[in-house]
Amino acid sequence: MGLKLVMNLLSILMILSLASAKRELLSDGEFDVTSAKYGGKAGSDISQALTNAWKDACASTSPSKIIIPKGTYPLKEAEFSGPCKAPIEMQLQGTLQAPEDSTQLTKPDTWIGFLYINDFTLSGGGVFDGQGAKAWKANDCQKNPKCSSTINVRFHQIKKSLVKDITSLNSKNFHFNIIGAEQLTFDHVTVTAPGDSLNTDGIHIGRSNGVNITNCVIGTGDDCISIGDGTKQLSIEKVTCGPGHGISVGSLGKYDNEEPVAGIFVKNCTISKTQNGVRVKTWPNGPSAITASDIHFEDIIMDDVQNPIVLDQEYCPYDQCDKSVSSKIKISNVSFKNIRGTSATALGVKVACSKSNPCDQVVMSDIDLKLSGAGELTSQCTNAKPTITNVAKPLACATDQPVDPAKGGAPK
Repeated sequence: MGLKLVMNLLSILMILSLASAKRELLSDGEFDVTSAKYGGKAGSDISQALTNAWKDACASTSPSKIIIPKGTYPLKEAEFSGPCKAPIEMQLQGTLQAPEDSTQLTKPDTWIGFLYINDFTLSGGGVFDGQGAKAWKANDCQKNPKCSSTINVRFHQIKKSLVKDITSLNSKNFHFNIIGAEQLTFDHVTVTAPGDSLNTDGIHIGRSNGVNITNCVIGTGDDCISIGDGTKQLSIEKVTCGPGHGISVGSLGKYDNEEPVAGIFVKNCTISKTQNGVRVKTWPNGPSAITASDIHFEDIIMDDVQNPIVLDQEYCPYDQCDKSVSSKIKISNVSFKNIRGTSATALGVKVACSKSNPCDQVVMSDIDLKLSGAGELTSQCTNAKPTITNVAKPLACATDQPVDPAKGGAPK
Protein backbone atom coordinates (compact mmCIF):
# COMPACT_ATOMS: atom_id res chain seq x y z
CA MET A 1 0.00 0.00 0.00
CA GLY A 2 2.84 2.35 0.95
CA LEU A 3 4.71 1.57 -2.27
CA LYS A 4 1.59 2.25 -4.31
CA LEU A 5 1.16 5.62 -2.59
CA VAL A 6 4.76 6.55 -3.30
CA MET A 7 4.36 5.60 -6.97
CA ASN A 8 1.20 7.69 -7.23
CA LEU A 9 2.95 10.67 -5.66
CA LEU A 10 5.87 10.29 -8.07
CA SER A 11 3.47 10.18 -11.01
CA ILE A 12 1.74 13.33 -9.81
CA LEU A 13 5.07 15.10 -9.35
CA MET A 14 6.16 14.08 -12.86
CA ILE A 15 2.92 15.39 -14.36
CA LEU A 16 3.29 18.68 -12.45
CA SER A 17 6.91 18.97 -13.61
CA LEU A 18 5.95 18.40 -17.24
CA ALA A 19 3.10 20.88 -16.93
CA SER A 20 5.48 23.45 -15.45
CA ALA A 21 7.96 22.92 -18.29
CA LYS A 22 5.14 23.19 -20.79
CA ARG A 23 4.01 26.50 -19.23
CA GLU A 24 7.59 27.82 -19.53
CA LEU A 25 7.59 26.84 -23.19
CA LEU A 26 4.04 27.62 -24.13
CA SER A 27 2.11 30.34 -22.32
CA ASP A 28 -0.97 31.18 -24.34
CA GLY A 29 0.72 29.67 -27.38
CA GLU A 30 4.00 31.60 -26.98
CA PHE A 31 7.37 30.11 -27.96
CA ASP A 32 10.25 32.23 -26.63
CA VAL A 33 13.57 31.47 -28.35
CA THR A 34 15.43 32.50 -25.20
CA SER A 35 13.56 30.00 -22.99
CA ALA A 36 15.42 27.05 -21.48
CA LYS A 37 13.84 24.81 -24.12
CA TYR A 38 15.55 26.63 -27.02
CA GLY A 39 18.52 28.31 -25.35
CA GLY A 40 18.82 31.36 -27.57
CA LYS A 41 20.99 34.16 -26.18
CA ALA A 42 21.64 37.73 -27.31
CA GLY A 43 25.09 38.01 -28.83
CA SER A 44 25.13 34.35 -29.92
CA ASP A 45 23.92 32.76 -33.14
CA ILE A 46 20.29 31.69 -32.74
CA SER A 47 19.85 29.84 -36.03
CA GLN A 48 19.14 26.50 -34.35
CA ALA A 49 17.05 27.96 -31.51
CA LEU A 50 14.83 29.84 -33.94
CA THR A 51 14.51 26.85 -36.26
CA ASN A 52 13.42 24.63 -33.36
CA ALA A 53 10.94 27.19 -32.06
CA TRP A 54 9.42 27.52 -35.52
CA LYS A 55 9.11 23.75 -35.88
CA ASP A 56 7.22 23.48 -32.60
CA ALA A 57 5.01 26.51 -33.21
CA CYS A 58 4.16 25.47 -36.75
CA ALA A 59 3.08 22.03 -35.45
CA SER A 60 0.74 23.57 -32.87
CA THR A 61 -2.94 22.98 -33.55
CA SER A 62 -3.86 26.30 -31.90
CA PRO A 63 -2.63 29.83 -32.77
CA SER A 64 1.01 30.29 -31.82
CA LYS A 65 3.52 33.10 -31.40
CA ILE A 66 7.31 32.89 -31.64
CA ILE A 67 8.99 35.62 -29.58
CA ILE A 68 12.48 37.00 -30.18
CA PRO A 69 13.01 39.41 -27.26
CA LYS A 70 14.92 42.69 -27.40
CA GLY A 71 18.63 42.34 -28.00
CA THR A 72 20.94 41.68 -30.95
CA TYR A 73 21.10 38.11 -32.21
CA PRO A 74 23.49 36.93 -34.93
CA LEU A 75 21.65 34.65 -37.35
CA LYS A 76 23.61 32.77 -39.97
CA GLU A 77 20.50 31.98 -42.05
CA ALA A 78 16.98 30.65 -41.65
CA GLU A 79 14.15 29.15 -43.68
CA PHE A 80 10.67 28.96 -42.17
CA SER A 81 8.39 26.64 -44.12
CA GLY A 82 4.72 25.75 -43.83
CA PRO A 83 2.07 24.77 -44.11
CA CYS A 84 1.43 25.21 -40.39
CA LYS A 85 -1.48 23.64 -38.54
CA ALA A 86 -2.90 26.95 -37.22
CA PRO A 87 -2.33 30.71 -37.55
CA ILE A 88 1.23 31.60 -36.58
CA GLU A 89 3.00 34.84 -35.64
CA MET A 90 6.68 35.71 -35.36
CA GLN A 91 7.18 38.65 -33.04
CA LEU A 92 10.63 40.09 -33.59
CA GLN A 93 11.31 42.58 -30.81
CA GLY A 94 15.08 42.60 -31.16
CA THR A 95 17.57 42.71 -34.04
CA LEU A 96 18.55 39.74 -36.19
CA GLN A 97 21.98 40.29 -37.69
CA ALA A 98 23.20 38.65 -40.90
CA PRO A 99 26.78 37.58 -41.61
CA GLU A 100 28.71 40.28 -43.46
CA ASP A 101 30.00 37.68 -45.90
CA SER A 102 27.27 35.94 -47.94
CA THR A 103 29.58 33.08 -48.86
CA GLN A 104 28.80 31.71 -45.38
CA LEU A 105 25.21 31.05 -46.49
CA THR A 106 23.92 27.73 -47.80
CA LYS A 107 21.84 29.72 -50.33
CA PRO A 108 23.87 32.86 -51.13
CA ASP A 109 20.80 34.60 -52.63
CA THR A 110 18.65 34.42 -49.46
CA TRP A 111 19.33 35.20 -45.81
CA ILE A 112 15.84 34.61 -44.36
CA GLY A 113 12.95 32.90 -46.16
CA PHE A 114 9.28 32.40 -45.30
CA LEU A 115 7.69 29.78 -47.54
CA TYR A 116 4.25 28.19 -48.07
CA ILE A 117 2.50 29.72 -45.06
CA ASN A 118 -1.11 30.85 -44.61
CA ASP A 119 -2.42 33.10 -41.83
CA PHE A 120 1.04 34.33 -40.89
CA THR A 121 1.93 37.54 -39.03
CA LEU A 122 5.41 39.05 -38.78
CA SER A 123 5.47 41.86 -36.20
CA GLY A 124 7.19 43.21 -33.11
CA GLY A 125 9.03 46.42 -34.02
CA GLY A 126 12.32 44.60 -34.59
CA VAL A 127 15.03 44.80 -37.23
CA PHE A 128 16.47 42.54 -39.94
CA ASP A 129 20.04 43.86 -40.25
CA GLY A 130 21.60 42.62 -43.48
CA GLN A 131 25.04 44.20 -42.83
CA GLY A 132 25.35 44.94 -46.53
CA ALA A 133 28.18 47.49 -46.74
CA LYS A 134 30.77 44.91 -47.80
CA ALA A 135 28.45 43.51 -50.50
CA TRP A 136 27.72 46.97 -51.94
CA LYS A 137 31.43 47.60 -52.45
CA ALA A 138 31.78 44.27 -54.29
CA ASN A 139 28.73 44.87 -56.51
CA ASP A 140 29.68 44.47 -60.19
CA CYS A 141 26.27 44.83 -61.83
CA GLN A 142 27.52 47.65 -64.06
CA LYS A 143 29.78 45.09 -65.77
CA ASN A 144 28.11 41.76 -65.04
CA PRO A 145 24.49 41.31 -66.20
CA LYS A 146 24.27 38.08 -64.16
CA CYS A 147 25.30 39.72 -60.91
CA SER A 148 23.52 38.64 -57.74
CA SER A 149 23.63 39.10 -54.02
CA THR A 150 21.70 38.21 -50.87
CA ILE A 151 18.07 39.20 -50.32
CA ASN A 152 17.31 40.10 -46.72
CA VAL A 153 13.84 38.53 -46.39
CA ARG A 154 12.09 36.42 -49.01
CA PHE A 155 8.35 35.64 -48.97
CA HIS A 156 7.34 32.76 -51.22
CA GLN A 157 3.77 31.52 -51.56
CA ILE A 158 2.54 33.40 -48.47
CA LYS A 159 -1.25 33.83 -48.26
CA LYS A 160 -3.69 35.77 -46.07
CA SER A 161 -0.82 37.23 -44.05
CA LEU A 162 0.43 40.47 -42.47
CA VAL A 163 3.84 42.08 -42.05
CA LYS A 164 3.73 45.08 -39.71
CA ASP A 165 6.04 47.25 -37.58
CA ILE A 166 9.22 45.67 -38.95
CA THR A 167 12.44 47.25 -40.28
CA SER A 168 14.86 45.99 -42.90
CA LEU A 169 18.28 47.61 -42.50
CA ASN A 170 21.22 47.63 -44.91
CA SER A 171 20.29 44.62 -47.02
CA LYS A 172 22.96 43.29 -49.36
CA ASN A 173 20.42 43.14 -52.21
CA PHE A 174 16.60 43.47 -52.21
CA HIS A 175 15.23 44.10 -48.72
CA PHE A 176 11.92 42.25 -49.14
CA ASN A 177 11.17 39.97 -52.09
CA ILE A 178 7.56 38.80 -52.51
CA ILE A 179 6.81 36.05 -55.01
CA GLY A 180 3.58 34.06 -55.40
CA ALA A 181 1.74 35.84 -52.58
CA GLU A 182 -2.00 36.28 -52.15
CA GLN A 183 -3.69 38.73 -49.79
CA LEU A 184 -0.46 39.85 -48.15
CA THR A 185 -0.33 43.24 -46.39
CA PHE A 186 2.72 45.31 -45.46
CA ASP A 187 1.77 47.95 -42.87
CA HIS A 188 4.13 50.39 -41.13
CA VAL A 189 7.21 48.68 -42.51
CA THR A 190 10.48 50.63 -42.66
CA VAL A 191 13.33 50.12 -45.12
CA THR A 192 16.64 51.85 -44.50
CA ALA A 193 19.85 51.84 -46.55
CA PRO A 194 22.10 54.56 -48.02
CA GLY A 195 21.21 56.09 -51.38
CA ASP A 196 24.37 54.61 -52.92
CA SER A 197 23.67 50.98 -51.89
CA LEU A 198 23.36 49.30 -55.29
CA ASN A 199 20.43 47.00 -56.19
CA THR A 200 18.78 47.31 -52.80
CA ASP A 201 15.12 47.53 -53.90
CA GLY A 202 12.96 48.13 -50.85
CA ILE A 203 9.98 45.88 -51.62
CA HIS A 204 9.85 43.80 -54.80
CA ILE A 205 6.62 42.08 -55.81
CA GLY A 206 6.20 39.51 -58.57
CA ARG A 207 3.59 36.93 -59.63
CA SER A 208 1.37 37.91 -56.72
CA ASN A 209 -2.29 38.85 -56.35
CA GLY A 210 -3.87 41.16 -53.79
CA VAL A 211 -0.77 42.60 -52.11
CA ASN A 212 -1.30 45.81 -50.09
CA ILE A 213 1.50 48.15 -49.04
CA THR A 214 0.49 50.99 -46.75
CA ASN A 215 1.99 53.48 -44.28
CA CYS A 216 5.55 52.44 -45.13
CA VAL A 217 8.73 54.54 -45.05
CA ILE A 218 11.35 53.42 -47.57
CA GLY A 219 14.79 54.90 -48.17
CA THR A 220 17.31 52.84 -50.12
CA GLY A 221 19.69 52.72 -53.08
CA ASP A 222 17.32 51.43 -55.77
CA ASP A 223 13.56 51.35 -56.36
CA CYS A 224 11.63 51.96 -53.16
CA ILE A 225 9.04 49.56 -54.58
CA SER A 226 9.55 47.52 -57.75
CA ILE A 227 6.73 45.64 -59.41
CA GLY A 228 7.65 42.58 -61.43
CA ASP A 229 5.82 40.45 -63.95
CA GLY A 230 2.67 38.59 -62.95
CA THR A 231 1.65 41.17 -60.37
CA LYS A 232 -2.10 41.77 -60.16
CA GLN A 233 -4.33 43.91 -57.94
CA LEU A 234 -1.54 45.65 -56.06
CA SER A 235 -2.38 48.61 -53.82
CA ILE A 236 0.34 51.03 -52.66
CA GLU A 237 -0.87 53.86 -50.43
CA LYS A 238 0.63 56.36 -47.98
CA VAL A 239 4.22 55.39 -48.74
CA THR A 240 7.11 57.79 -48.21
CA CYS A 241 9.97 57.08 -50.64
CA GLY A 242 13.47 58.53 -50.63
CA PRO A 243 16.33 58.24 -51.14
CA GLY A 244 16.03 55.73 -53.95
CA HIS A 245 14.83 55.36 -57.54
CA GLY A 246 11.11 55.90 -56.93
CA ILE A 247 8.16 53.55 -57.36
CA SER A 248 8.46 51.45 -60.52
CA VAL A 249 6.43 49.00 -62.55
CA GLY A 250 9.13 46.82 -64.02
CA SER A 251 11.46 46.36 -65.42
CA LEU A 252 9.48 44.03 -67.69
CA GLY A 253 10.34 42.03 -70.79
CA LYS A 254 13.88 40.93 -70.04
CA TYR A 255 13.20 37.23 -69.44
CA ASP A 256 11.34 34.37 -71.10
CA ASN A 257 7.86 33.34 -69.95
CA GLU A 258 6.99 36.52 -68.11
CA GLU A 259 3.35 37.02 -67.09
CA PRO A 260 1.04 40.03 -67.62
CA VAL A 261 0.78 42.87 -65.12
CA ALA A 262 -2.64 44.35 -64.31
CA GLY A 263 -4.37 46.35 -61.61
CA ILE A 264 -1.62 48.52 -60.07
CA PHE A 265 -2.82 51.39 -57.87
CA VAL A 266 -0.35 53.86 -56.33
CA LYS A 267 -2.01 56.61 -54.31
CA ASN A 268 -1.28 59.27 -51.66
CA CYS A 269 2.49 58.80 -51.68
CA THR A 270 5.36 61.24 -51.11
CA ILE A 271 8.55 60.85 -53.11
CA SER A 272 11.55 62.89 -52.03
CA LYS A 273 14.95 63.50 -53.64
CA THR A 274 14.95 60.30 -55.69
CA GLN A 275 16.39 59.52 -59.13
CA ASN A 276 12.89 58.91 -60.47
CA GLY A 277 9.37 59.48 -59.28
CA VAL A 278 6.67 57.13 -60.60
CA ARG A 279 7.81 54.97 -63.46
CA VAL A 280 6.88 52.16 -65.87
CA LYS A 281 9.92 50.55 -67.53
CA THR A 282 10.32 47.78 -70.10
CA TRP A 283 13.34 46.40 -71.93
CA PRO A 284 13.78 46.75 -75.69
CA ASN A 285 14.68 43.63 -77.63
CA GLY A 286 13.40 41.35 -74.86
CA PRO A 287 11.87 37.90 -75.40
CA SER A 288 8.56 38.45 -73.59
CA ALA A 289 5.48 39.82 -75.38
CA ILE A 290 3.14 40.44 -72.47
CA THR A 291 0.71 43.20 -71.52
CA ALA A 292 0.90 45.79 -68.74
CA SER A 293 -2.45 47.47 -68.14
CA ASP A 294 -4.70 49.19 -65.63
CA ILE A 295 -1.82 51.06 -63.95
CA HIS A 296 -2.66 54.21 -62.01
CA PHE A 297 -0.61 56.81 -60.11
CA GLU A 298 -2.70 59.36 -58.22
CA ASP A 299 -2.26 62.03 -55.53
CA ILE A 300 1.55 61.95 -55.52
CA ILE A 301 3.77 64.65 -54.00
CA MET A 302 7.20 65.08 -55.60
CA ASP A 303 9.93 66.80 -53.57
CA ASP A 304 12.97 67.72 -55.68
CA VAL A 305 12.67 64.49 -57.68
CA GLN A 306 14.64 63.77 -60.84
CA ASN A 307 12.37 62.63 -63.68
CA PRO A 308 9.07 62.72 -61.77
CA ILE A 309 6.92 60.94 -64.40
CA VAL A 310 8.45 58.26 -66.61
CA LEU A 311 7.02 55.69 -69.00
CA ASP A 312 10.12 54.22 -70.62
CA GLN A 313 10.06 51.32 -73.07
CA GLU A 314 13.74 51.76 -73.86
CA TYR A 315 14.97 50.88 -70.39
CA CYS A 316 18.52 49.60 -70.77
CA PRO A 317 20.71 50.03 -67.69
CA TYR A 318 24.45 49.95 -68.28
CA ASP A 319 23.80 49.59 -72.06
CA GLN A 320 23.29 45.83 -71.66
CA CYS A 321 20.78 45.50 -74.50
CA ASP A 322 20.03 46.35 -78.14
CA LYS A 323 17.80 49.41 -78.39
CA SER A 324 17.36 49.03 -82.14
CA VAL A 325 14.59 46.45 -81.57
CA SER A 326 11.43 47.76 -79.96
CA SER A 327 9.97 46.45 -76.73
CA LYS A 328 7.36 43.71 -77.18
CA ILE A 329 5.42 44.79 -74.09
CA LYS A 330 2.00 46.30 -74.83
CA ILE A 331 1.11 49.05 -72.33
CA SER A 332 -2.44 50.37 -71.99
CA ASN A 333 -4.79 52.14 -69.58
CA VAL A 334 -2.14 54.03 -67.62
CA SER A 335 -2.94 57.23 -65.73
CA PHE A 336 -0.98 59.93 -63.93
CA LYS A 337 -3.35 62.14 -61.92
CA ASN A 338 -2.93 64.93 -59.39
CA ILE A 339 0.85 64.85 -59.27
CA ARG A 340 2.41 67.98 -57.81
CA GLY A 341 5.64 69.30 -56.35
CA THR A 342 9.14 69.99 -57.65
CA SER A 343 11.37 68.40 -60.28
CA ALA A 344 15.16 68.42 -60.00
CA THR A 345 15.55 67.91 -63.76
CA ALA A 346 14.20 69.83 -66.74
CA LEU A 347 12.45 66.75 -68.13
CA GLY A 348 9.36 66.58 -65.97
CA VAL A 349 7.41 64.08 -68.07
CA LYS A 350 8.82 61.33 -70.29
CA VAL A 351 6.52 58.99 -72.21
CA ALA A 352 8.66 56.89 -74.54
CA CYS A 353 6.58 53.99 -75.80
CA SER A 354 7.46 51.11 -78.09
CA LYS A 355 7.51 51.86 -81.80
CA SER A 356 6.12 48.43 -82.65
CA ASN A 357 3.60 48.45 -79.77
CA PRO A 358 2.52 52.05 -79.13
CA CYS A 359 0.89 52.78 -75.78
CA ASP A 360 -2.90 53.08 -75.62
CA GLN A 361 -5.14 54.98 -73.21
CA VAL A 362 -2.47 57.02 -71.44
CA VAL A 363 -4.08 59.74 -69.30
CA MET A 364 -2.39 62.72 -67.67
CA SER A 365 -4.42 65.14 -65.60
CA ASP A 366 -3.91 67.77 -62.91
CA ILE A 367 -0.13 67.71 -63.05
CA ASP A 368 1.51 70.69 -61.36
CA LEU A 369 5.29 70.50 -61.21
CA LYS A 370 7.85 73.27 -60.78
CA LEU A 371 11.55 73.12 -61.60
CA SER A 372 13.54 73.34 -58.37
CA GLY A 373 16.55 74.89 -60.16
CA ALA A 374 17.12 77.30 -63.00
CA GLY A 375 15.67 76.70 -66.46
CA GLU A 376 12.35 75.53 -67.85
CA LEU A 377 10.48 72.27 -67.59
CA THR A 378 9.95 70.14 -70.70
CA SER A 379 8.16 66.94 -71.62
CA GLN A 380 8.67 64.19 -74.16
CA CYS A 381 6.07 61.86 -75.68
CA THR A 382 6.83 59.32 -78.41
CA ASN A 383 4.64 56.55 -79.80
CA ALA A 384 1.72 57.61 -77.61
CA LYS A 385 -1.14 60.11 -77.78
CA PRO A 386 -2.05 60.82 -74.17
CA THR A 387 -5.35 62.32 -73.10
CA ILE A 388 -4.26 65.48 -71.28
CA THR A 389 -6.36 67.57 -68.89
CA ASN A 390 -5.29 70.51 -66.73
CA VAL A 391 -1.58 70.14 -67.43
CA ALA A 392 0.63 73.15 -68.23
CA LYS A 393 1.88 73.16 -71.81
CA PRO A 394 5.57 72.50 -71.00
CA LEU A 395 4.49 69.24 -69.30
CA ALA A 396 1.77 68.34 -71.79
CA CYS A 397 3.94 66.50 -74.30
CA ALA A 398 4.93 69.73 -76.00
CA THR A 399 7.90 67.99 -77.59
CA ASP A 400 8.11 64.74 -79.46
CA GLN A 401 11.85 64.56 -79.99
CA PRO A 402 14.25 62.52 -77.83
CA VAL A 403 15.79 64.52 -75.00
CA ASP A 404 19.52 64.40 -74.33
CA PRO A 405 20.03 62.82 -70.85
CA ALA A 406 22.88 65.24 -70.24
CA LYS A 407 20.36 68.05 -70.49
CA GLY A 408 17.83 66.66 -68.09
CA GLY A 409 16.62 63.37 -69.54
CA ALA A 410 15.81 60.24 -67.63
CA PRO A 411 18.86 58.22 -66.60
CA LYS A 412 19.54 54.73 -67.75
